[in-house]
Parts: sequence; C-alpha cells; structure tokens
Amino acid sequence: MAQTPDYIIQSNSAPIRALSAPPGQTPRLAPAQPVAAAPLAALASAPAARSAARARVRIGVILPMESSALGEAAAVVRSGVEAAAQVEQNAELVSVDATTDNVVQRYRAAVADGVNVVIGPLSREAIAQLAPAVTVPTIALNSIDRQAAANPKLFSLSLVVEGEARQLARLMRDDGRVNPLLVEGGDALSQRLAKAFADEWRALTGKDAQRRPFDGGNLPALLEASGQADALALALDAAQAAKLKAALTPDMPVYGTSQLNIGGNQPELAGVRFIDMPWFLMPDHPAVKRYPRPAAALTPQTERLYALGIDAYRLAVQMAAARPGAVIRLDGVTGDLKLGRDRVFERQLPAGVMGGNALR
Repeated sequence: MAQTPDYIIQSNSAPIRALSAPPGQTPRLAPAQPVAAAPLAALASAPAARSAARARVRIGVILPMESSALGEAAAVVRSGVEAAAQVEQNAELVSVDATTDNVVQRYRAAVADGVNVVIGPLSREAIAQLAPAVTVPTIALNSIDRQAAANPKLFSLSLVVEGEARQLARLMRDDGRVNPLLVEGGDALSQRLAKAFADEWRALTGKDAQRRPFDGGNLPALLEASGQADALALALDAAQAAKLKAALTPDMPVYGTSQLNIGGNQPELAGVRFIDMPWFLMPDHPAVKRYPRPAAALTPQTERLYALGIDAYRLAVQMAAARPGAVIRLDGVTGDLKLGRDRVFERQLPAGVMGGNALR
C-alpha cells in the first residue's frame, strides 16, 4: 500500500472512531444543501438576497463515500471540508458519491447542476479516469499520474511524502549540515523517502549523501558511520527511529519527517528535529485555531486527511473567484500552500523539535 503516493490514506489500520457507520455504509449528505441556509432563508424576500444566493459559489465534493476501501478516508476528508464551510460560510456544498467506474458521469451531472469548482476525487485511478472530462477548476486530493491526460483545470493537492523528504534536505542544508548520514528502512515508504531526500541533497549540494540501511541488527555499523557525519536524516518509522536514537550520543543532531509524529508523548525521540503541518505544530496560529478539531479522536495519519479537507475547501473558494493566471496561495492548516508548476500545490511545512515547541 505504501508504494503509492496516497500512503496516508491507505496505511491507517486503526479504526476511525469519529464515524458512526462501518466502511461502505457511511451515510451521505443530502446534495445541494446551503452551508448558511438559515441566514439566506431569513433574507429570501429581498431581491438582493436572491441575487446573492444565485451568485453563491457551489463546490462539488466528489468522494468515494460508499467505497469499502476508501469510504472512511473519504468521510474524514469531507468532515474537514464541512468544518471549514461552517466557519467560512461563503459557499454551498454539493456532496457527490462517486467511484472510479462512475466518476465521469457523476462529475458531469454536478457541473450541469451548477457546480463552479470541484474537490476530489481521492484515488489516483479515479483522477486518471476523470482527467479528460474536467471542465471546471478541480482540486484532486492525490498526485496525478503522468499517464493521465493533461488538463489545465485539473490541480493536485496531496500529502505525498516525497515533498516532505525534499523539504527536510533543504532544512538540513539551511541548518549548515554538510555531511549527513541518511538511514533508511527496508519498507517501500522508507525507500521513497530516502530516494527523494538523496535526490534533493544531490541537487542542492552536488554531493551524494551517505546512505545506510537499518535492519535492527546493524546498530554498531550505523554508530560507526554516524561518527563520520554531522547529522542523521531518518527515513524510518517511529519505532525504528526510537531504537536508533537511543543508541546515539546525545549531541548527534537527528532529523525526520512527519512519519515520526505518531501522536502522544514520545520521550524516546526527544530532541529530534522534524517537519509537520501547522495543524499539529502550530495549533494556536490564527489560521489554524479558527477551525474546529474533529468531534472524536482520530489517528494522526487520519487527522491529516481532516486538515486536508479544510484546506481543500479554502482553496476551492479562492479558485472559484480567481482570474486566469492569478497567483494562488494559502496560509493553510496543512502548510503554506502555493500553486506551482504542473498545477501542483506545493507545501512548505514548519519545523519543530520532538518533546519541545521550537518552530521555524
């Protein structure tokens, strides 16, 4: 599952307790319900109010709500979209349940019904299927396959790990590290992280980073290699990172991605410098604290999908009003977002210290 960029969606094995129905039975919202129905109803007799209602942005939220594999993830994304809509109250949501098989048909029906901008789909397969049919600004919630048909109105907002790995390399370079040791696990996700870090480090410095595998039994060799490095970059899961960190000298600088932030108290990783979204690292930031937290506890991986839904809504509203060629940026809860090349939203994440609150 970790071999595809939507690993955060697929790697969550814990139940999502915020849902009231099992996978594949998540109830759908009634379509075309105004988010701010009460205020509009109170003013319905005024011509100006009726005109404003007609001009209101309509956002289609196209997600696989009934999917046994992705239904829970879709429900969490949609709950984030709805949370943002309740705070902003500047658009009408139209909920659409769609799978890869019927996404084109459902999309066209939503656009014909007056949807101005679309959030979704969620899976790479559905995105590829929909790509040729996109006719309004559409924010896909995953990476877009290179084989998918190019479409100037199709955009990508995702949580792929390669972006974090590249940013980690830049953070270490900016911190003055010149000879890092990259320690990588054998699983597919760690390998993807390691490759992205190594590629970015080479692009930044013109040099190859030292790379060593972690298998749990080669700690002496890793400790010896760390003596020749000025910092460690970890492409490991939290358990592996904790085991390695315990064997290192306290003064060795250690860096990691959000993969290490699994929630709760993690004293074994205290002092590790890592990057993660503002939703977790900056809860008191004005752009973060105005949005409600999930009604029930989620795993950290799943709560990232909730935050993704919040930013997807905010970007959808902005894009619905943007002129062609306008710069699209957002001080988002998932990071500082900017529309980059190939219509992909780039995320700049803050850095923190495990067991501390230092931010950058």
